[in-house]
Amino acid sequence: SGKSSLVNVIMGHPRYTLSSGEMLLGGKNIIGMSPDEKARAGLFLSLQQLPEIHGVTLISFLHKAHQHITGAKMPVLPFYSYVETITEKLGFDSSLLKRQVNVGLSGGEKKQSEIIQLAVLKPQFAFLDEIDSGVDKDAIARIYSAIQTLAKETGTGFLLITHYDAILKYLTPDAVHIMYGASIVRSGGALLAKEIEEKGYTKLLCEDKNKSV
Repeated sequence: SGKSSLVNVIMGHPRYTLSSGEMLLGGKNIIGMSPDEKARAGLFLSLQQLPEIHGVTLISFLHKAHQHITGAKMPVLPFYSYVETITEKLGFDSSLLKRQVNVGLSGGEKKQSEIIQLAVLKPQFAFLDEIDSGVDKDAIARIYSAIQTLAKETGTGFLLITHYDAILKYLTPDAVHIMYGASIVRSGGALLAKEIEEKGYTKLLCEDKNKSV
């Protein structure tokens, strides 16, 4: 219905061409900026299918990314200690830092790796495309807990794309949007999420259609 397309358009995927409209970040129109410029401006995208980067450990990747985004030139060893502390605080295994980026990782480990990146890079907004897909219950509880912690402590805003109402057991959304046919057809707060959980999308959309006739 356009959920993944939406975040790919925001980040500047070359498959899409924008014909009209604006995308404002802090009052600045970011259309025309390259993906790396948007990342430096404070946007973060976690994809459904994460690419493998052979020969590059997560800590090496984060060291370079942190330097480019913040301008801070922290030596490797102090940086490792800094990231290790963040990782353990989130309840994740710090051995992930020495693993190659997404190479040989389970679904849950890949998603946890993304959250570690978020915690270190501290973007203004993070778009998480099915962060709960292919993740076991124990791992998803840690991931949702980490998202809640980051939202409170760093002020990062989150746009979570999900098919699962289990998210409501861990997070209370500020806003909920239903997309259908590549358009937002219904918006609300946490109560709308509960309504979806009780009725399902089909019944909910049929009721809305009947009300508008």
